Amino acid sequence: MTHFNLIGGGRRAEFFLRIAQALPGWFRVTGVLVRDAARREAFARRCGSAVAGSLDELGRLGPADFTVLAVDRAAAPGWLAGLSARKIAVLAETPPAADVAGLRGGHALVAAGARIQVAEQYHAQPWHAARLALAASGRLGLIRHAQVSVAHGYHGVSLIRRLLGAGLAPAKIRAIRSELPSTAPQAAGPATHTLATLDFGGRTALFDFCTDQYCSPLRRPRVLVRGDRGEIATEQARWLDEAGNPAEVELRRISTGTDGNPGGYCLQGITAAGEWLYRNPFGDAPLADDELAGAAALAGMASFARGGPDFYSFAEAAQDQYLALLIDEAAATGREIVSEVQPWSTYTGSCNWASVSIPTPVADVEIGDHLLVRPRSEGNQRSTA
Repeated sequence: MTHFNLIGGGRRAEFFLRIAQALPGWFRVTGVLVRDAARREAFARRCGSAVAGSLDELGRLGPADFTVLAVDRAAAPGWLAGLSARKIAVLAETPPAADVAGLRGGHALVAAGARIQVAEQYHAQPWHAARLALAASGRLGLIRHAQVSVAHGYHGVSLIRRLLGAGLAPAKIRAIRSELPSTAPQAAGPATHTLATLDFGGRTALFDFCTDQYCSPLRRPRVLVRGDRGEIATEQARWLDEAGNPAEVELRRISTGTDGNPGGYCLQGITAAGEWLYRNPFGDAPLADDELAGAAALAGMASFARGGPDFYSFAEAAQDQYLALLIDEAAATGREIVSEVQPWSTYTGSCNWASVSIPTPVADVEIGDHLLVRPRSEGNQRSTA
């Protein structure tokens, strides 16, 4: 069983709470820290959690393997410094800083021994994990180009770097930005569309994102991964086999609870031509794709806090945010921007969520009053605390 604390009283803190509530055999939240008194009381009423007003008070709620820092990017550097001074392992929300100065400060903490990972989860979402597995299989040959239209800023950059295998390599960036009528329900105004090209020296990418994309019923996510011998186009893949003949497969979601299946709804995994590219490591918990990815981040952090490898290093997250900031600069100025070597550029570790050891759920789970949602009973029903 992994125990963790939460700092923050907003949407992302509740995201990690929901995951722990849905996976009570894997994770348990010891306590939540919300400094503002009014927000603290509202959070406690809304989520039923044990909520503290200070780090000292949070520490008295019980032991925790690590702390999830779910605060605004501008406030993150100060929290990281304070938690690191207390020798607390931290899983920081994305991005871990608002600007390059904050990123450099975070890297300095890590260089001095701070145990920090970042909760970048997009690469662990089932569709993206499946595409990454296929891209890494060698069937497509050397990956030379990627087009990503699924996520904003650092999330999109993270997927691009991983699909290309670009690591922390420097990039030349060009970008343009325009406004479009929003297609999202109840939109307050027009949507902002950003197009950017990134050249990592022989490996190129197109970043394409519109701000209404997450909520629009019309703007579907699109991913293109192009290699020497094949490509992935969102949910289809094509490549040349050993004899030079074209093969074409569809990436398929396999779920229970559909088409008359009597089980509760749950993603089992994603296949291509009968081969599993992604398998859900969290059993039959009814988690959304992003929640499965968040659970993978928690599992990776649990392993890291106990001496395991990086799940998503500060260096990786810093590079994602740095390149996203350069995309904004290129769009604002109309100039080509060339990234510079940063203090974290010397990082040589490997971050791969699929290699993380997922903790085994405990058989008998004691559920405390701090949980809003109790474990599902037989028949996949939920009850509230």
